[in-house]
Amino acid sequence: MISDPESDFIHEDAADHPGWKRWELRDPTRFNAFLGPILTRIEDGKALVRMVPGREHSNLRDSTHGGALLAFMDVALFAAARSFGMISAGGAVTLDLSAQFIGTSTIGRPIVAEIELLRETGRMLFMRGVIRQGEATIASFLGTIRKSSPPA
Repeated sequence: MISDPESDFIHEDAADHPGWKRWELRDPTRFNAFLGPILTRIEDGKALVRMVPGREHSNLRDSTHGGALLAFMDVALFAAARSFGMISAGGAVTLDLSAQFIGTSTIGRPIVAEIELLRETGRMLFMRGVIRQGEATIASFLGTIRKSSPPA
């Protein structure tokens, strides 16, 4: 059974983080839940997407595992697109994601993806971003999302 994607997502003001919105799936058994709470906001024309990496996201060096960062990049593209008002919940897909790992991060401290929209076409969103923890740059990435087809 396929559910209604719009009702599957929470996108509302985060009471404990003024100026931010919670962005998450209601179903904790879906993949996105692995990342924990995600917060979003728009600042200076960029979407900021925030998470706090925990032990479950760590590698043996007690830094955020590259796979967890890749998952965060992918989810952050959709959270950013939603924050920009370019997509609603569900239906869109990642066509391409290119990443460059630049530094390491500390578990338990927030990381923030700063994402800018490079171009929107009828069906595509082209975005780029960097992930930072404080002043340190952790990674950079480029991604392309294909928006869902209009209803027939």
